Amino acid sequence: MKIKLLFTYLVLGTVFMSYSQTKETRADEYFENFKYDKAISLYTDIATRNKKPDTRIIQNLADSYFNIGDYTNAEKWYSKLYVLKGNEVGENNIIKLVQCLKADLDAERADEVLFSYYKDQDRLQMILAQQKHLDSLLLTTSIYKMDTLGFNSPKSDFSPAFYREGKIVFSSTRDSIKAGGKIYPWNNQPYLDLFVTIPADGNYIPEKFAANRLSDFHDASVALSKNKERIYITRNYFKKGKLEANKDGLSNMQIVKGNLYNGEVNDVVELSINDKEYSCGHPALSSNGRYLYFTSNMPGGFGGSDIYVVDLSRDGRVVSKPMNLGPAVNTKGREMFPYVVNDVLYFSSDGHYGLGGLDIFKSKILGKDEYSLPVNMGQPFNSNMDDFSLIMEEQYGNGYFASNRMGGVGDDDIYSFEKMAPVDCLTYAGQVLNEITKEPVPFANIEVKNPKDGLREILLTDENGNYEINLPCNRENRLVFFKERFSKKTVLVPTSKNPEEPSFDNVVFLTPYDMIVENDGEVEKIKVDPIYFDYDKSAITSRAEIELNKVLFAMQQFPDMRIKIESHTDSRGTDSYNLRLSDDRAKSTRTYLISKGISADRILSAFGYGETMLINNCSNGVKCSDQDHLVNRRSDFIVLKEKIVSK
Repeated sequence: MKIKLLFTYLVLGTVFMSYSQTKETRADEYFENFKYDKAISLYTDIATRNKKPDTRIIQNLADSYFNIGDYTNAEKWYSKLYVLKGNEVGENNIIKLVQCLKADLDAERADEVLFSYYKDQDRLQMILAQQKHLDSLLLTTSIYKMDTLGFNSPKSDFSPAFYREGKIVFSSTRDSIKAGGKIYPWNNQPYLDLFVTIPADGNYIPEKFAANRLSDFHDASVALSKNKERIYITRNYFKKGKLEANKDGLSNMQIVKGNLYNGEVNDVVELSINDKEYSCGHPALSSNGRYLYFTSNMPGGFGGSDIYVVDLSRDGRVVSKPMNLGPAVNTKGREMFPYVVNDVLYFSSDGHYGLGGLDIFKSKILGKDEYSLPVNMGQPFNSNMDDFSLIMEEQYGNGYFASNRMGGVGDDDIYSFEKMAPVDCLTYAGQVLNEITKEPVPFANIEVKNPKDGLREILLTDENGNYEINLPCNRENRLVFFKERFSKKTVLVPTSKNPEEPSFDNVVFLTPYDMIVENDGEVEKIKVDPIYFDYDKSAITSRAEIELNKVLFAMQQFPDMRIKIESHTDSRGTDSYNLRLSDDRAKSTRTYLISKGISADRILSAFGYGETMLINNCSNGVKCSDQDHLVNRRSDFIVLKEKIVSK
């Protein structure tokens, strides 16, 4: 997509160059003034003539292709940069390379590059792995039907917004008769205008929207209040028909508010969040109209563009400072095009794990400053190209989004989607509790799937661990409950062909990992009390069985956990005797766990160390009490590998 960065800088005025300038200097000026097609021509000539071109040239060439949406050529130059600099290429370039590789359907190499770069960041690795897993499931999502729309033009059409009487307002570059024939230098297309149409009426020709207030420059990406009497518009800074620039000679984007009546916008005022030194755009209102979400590249963000939120007064004025949505939503990449409905934030991102280019994600709004792990919307919403500007009806779940995927009419096209309502037969509800403390587990994840529909939806429990799910008829429904640092629990709920009475009070217990495992220096061990054997024996006693069942429980709750068993004695007896006895006890312990259903390949070793690893000074010849000797008689169950979220 060549027009997606609405808040991207616009060059002001004309660039003058002297013939005395070098080719590289001219290329740099074209690049700095967003005339990427001209910059590409010069940079390519420089790069191909030199066997070892400057990495700065390669960087600018890659960025030029990326900014015009030519991901195939951008990947070629980002890859060259990656070969030259490895992970030193920087996170921003890694994100762009990954997106380009996925756009070219090389997902395997994209994953290799991505996970290699974050190999030392355990938490981020875990989040990416979880998002990747969810993505793989959502590829089979089939509860939505997508259609192309007849009003799309050969140019850019995107950013729809619900209006009255079945109409939508959208942004487009289809009109070439504006600004005296001026074009936007970034992509050589006309400036954006607002249009209105009726998508369901194939004969309805899109018309200019709010024509009385359209400027000669960008007017796009709007948000409308529920009563359609207030509007927020993204547009350039301009005055008396001319762009206004900041101190660097650039005209950024701003959000303005106006009153809407009979298709005309009046009383236009700039919002207090705006600043000529950065851009604000892509406005979106919360369901209750109290908050305004928007995109900005203001200083202090996480990446190229972030999503922010502000409080609004009853008359739509901003009454708080912008609050960044934080690292749960924003990344080092680009987050943009927010949309909020039913306490869910929808947005587009190329920083979260996706299918390529910009993908559409959703995140549950848990509080004003708390958001759940963003989940990729999957197909048909997302493709290997750019997918963005989703809007959705509050009641039925139908809506529109834009994409530059293959098969479209123009640069960007608007698509409709419709939720194919399944016939639900059973309301299944209950609570998720901590297995150890019996306290609620708030915001636990629930996957709802069955063999016929695949993954139907992903839900969260509320702050008290409560959940309620509507299950379809005649299905073998599989409910998977999980949360970070807890075990996973699967519940099978079959439904019949006919509606059933609701099923409430279905309690699911999840085991907290931290309550069954403890740290001992640099290793993790399953929590157990001393395991006692009869004198000179290695057979499992009833007292030993009590503690071994704790090990059994831990390994059953976390099926990916692998351990090694280490048994020790005190120093009484000969060294060789103690070594043999402890080894017999370790192997007897291993045999017991296997007999209870633990796979042998999950116990990597079972060795006795005799008296070689005493934990006090009670060695040979040292007089100690029976109690002091007792602490050396122990078995340790050392965790070698665990998967805290069993997915």
